[in-house]
Amino acid sequence: MTARRRLSDVLRTYLGAAFLALLLAGPARAVPVDLELVLAVDVSYSVDAEEAQLQRKGYFEALVHPRVLQAIAGGPNRAIAVAYMEWAGNFHNRIVANWAVIRDRASAEAFVARIAASPPTGASRTSISGAVDFAVRMFDDNGFEGTRRVIDVSGDGRNNQGRPAWAARDDAVARGITINGLPIVTGNPNFGRPAEDDLVEHYRDEVIGGPGAFLVVAEGFAAFTNAVLSKLVREVAGEAGIDPQSAAGSNRIATPFMQ
Repeated sequence: MTARRRLSDVLRTYLGAAFLALLLAGPARAVPVDLELVLAVDVSYSVDAEEAQLQRKGYFEALVHPRVLQAIAGGPNRAIAVAYMEWAGNFHNRIVANWAVIRDRASAEAFVARIAASPPTGASRTSISGAVDFAVRMFDDNGFEGTRRVIDVSGDGRNNQGRPAWAARDDAVARGITINGLPIVTGNPNFGRPAEDDLVEHYRDEVIGGPGAFLVVAEGFAAFTNAVLSKLVREVAGEAGIDPQSAAGSNRIATPFMQ
């Protein structure tokens, strides 16, 4: 037997054994968590650079806040899975930080650092439906098995591109996903158009949905940090109700909506 043939037999045996081990191992088991959460953040051009940074600052501070970490520690699995994406028009959806487990302050800080490493990139139009459809697909084969699946949508404008927001909402809810909302009410004109005074109603009636769905209203970007903190605590804890006093600053909490 030549040396080349012996080498070929050895490789064949090794590859066969590796393939058999892979078959016996089966598919990787999903990691159990208390919540799978997609943070979907508006970066359309109506959100200027300063406002975009205020949004990020809100999430950065909320994700490492003791109240959020305490809520995570209070769950059966003491862990949540989180992903952060930014959206604008129907074709501008970008995963900034893909799925990661948050169990404690160290893992929360590591996730925040991943977001901070990628500056926000804006685009025209506002497609809430496109963001929801994109976020729904992020749950597929993400390696986690959560008790609840939630999309957290924040933005300062109505859906103005793509299919209706309610259509995307209904499809997500049909898959067992809850959508919560964080409308940012600025009162500012939007590229020559009047201020969207019905933004809260739009989010309430056409965006949020699913068991226990709710929205928290930020009265301007300066109030965003307090609003997102209140919202994250509620989402992580999975409470049936919320004490309005827990929303610091000038935030309003809408009546929970059930689809």
